Amino acid sequence: MRARPPPALRLVASGGREAGNRDWSGLMAAAQDGDRAAYRALLEGITPYVRALASRSFRDSGDIEEAVQDVLLTVHTVRQAYDPTRPFGPWLVAIANRRIIDRLRRQLRARSREVEFTSAHETFAGDAANLEQGGGTSDAAALHAAIDELPPEQRQAVRLLKLQEMSLQEAAQTSGKSVSALKVAVHRAIKSLRKRLREPEDAP
Repeated sequence: MRARPPPALRLVASGGREAGNRDWSGLMAAAQDGDRAAYRALLEGITPYVRALASRSFRDSGDIEEAVQDVLLTVHTVRQAYDPTRPFGPWLVAIANRRIIDRLRRQLRARSREVEFTSAHETFAGDAANLEQGGGTSDAAALHAAIDELPPEQRQAVRLLKLQEMSLQEAAQTSGKSVSALKVAVHRAIKSLRKRLREPEDAP
């Protein structure tokens, strides 16, 4: 039994002409020969089609539009590789699926890093509070001394995000660093500080 085609492919009629009585294969062939009007018509025709595909994987309108742009950019990049004798719909869907999956994977990695950063930041916040409030002036001094010994980027990240309690966006604007760079720096700083501050407890 033949598998049912994806719902998006229902836009393709049995005669090989896509929705709106436009032959996307023909438009692409003309675009490959340098016909700018045909290429513009093709992009205008497939954009709602690609948006419908993206809306199945993303809820946020911004994510949907970014996915659409990813797909259109890929179509533009590989347009000369398309074979006009083959159906355009499956070729487009294959590209869209790859780009959508790529974006979903990037989002998952970003969320994973965010969880890791948040967990580490909360742990450091608890350690710092215990030192400054429960351990007395000498422990607070030890904390600040340990911060002073960090590499410049890590020291700056800790001071902005922890001591001055800035948001990641505020710290990025102040430091000129990207949010991802600040996350990496503060994560490394936290690991280093926890090690430094716990070393006396482990000493014989």
